[in-house]
Amino acid sequence: MIVKRYALLLAVFIACQILPFVFAQSPAQVPPAPPGEHRKTSEPYTGDLSIFESAGRDTRLQINRVMDILGISRGKTVADIGAGSGWFTVRAARRVGEGGVVYAVDINPESIRYIGDRAQKEQLRNVKTILGKENDPLLPTGAVDSVLLLKTYHEVGQPVALLRNLRASLRRGAKVGIIDRNGNGEDHGVGRDVVVREAAEAGYRMLELYDFVKGDKMDYFLVLVPTE
Repeated sequence: MIVKRYALLLAVFIACQILPFVFAQSPAQVPPAPPGEHRKTSEPYTGDLSIFESAGRDTRLQINRVMDILGISRGKTVADIGAGSGWFTVRAARRVGEGGVVYAVDINPESIRYIGDRAQKEQLRNVKTILGKENDPLLPTGAVDSVLLLKTYHEVGQPVALLRNLRASLRRGAKVGIIDRNGNGEDHGVGRDVVVREAAEAGYRMLELYDFVKGDKMDYFLVLVPTE
């Protein structure tokens, strides 16, 4: 009995002497960070904004079906991130009516001016413009029911930070939609698996995936929700 106890104590003593040395020589194996913020992105568009008003775009993108899926209805508050010419902004504004609000967010001051003038001309008093940052849409806290990034995500330089900062503005049950085309990040597209991975890093999960936008199957429509 005494011999067994001595052997046990000796084993513990040896382990205490050796293990610190082993761990000092073997750094912790931390999984490599996903590409996230460092992936290639397309340059944000700064050209003629009227190109987004092409005939038949409503039909090609099935935008009314998109708004149905995102729960955009009367009285709701919507964020159009990367609003560009306001093509989606004005459609969402008509859908939510005077009791709702649409925040048109863009990092291009020219887009903000363009949308402001457009909303005034089209008498859409429920449109509010926000000059955002590439890592923060600067939306009010707890205000938004639905978000859409329409052909914008591939241009976002800091996507994980943007999505993280977006979370604070979302109401319970809010949905975030991303419509883009499969690409390599610098060809006006980004792989949907990349978007899903970055969204998970930012604290979201994919709720639904559709490919009905456009008939060429190149575009995808992801619906994200914050993880609890």
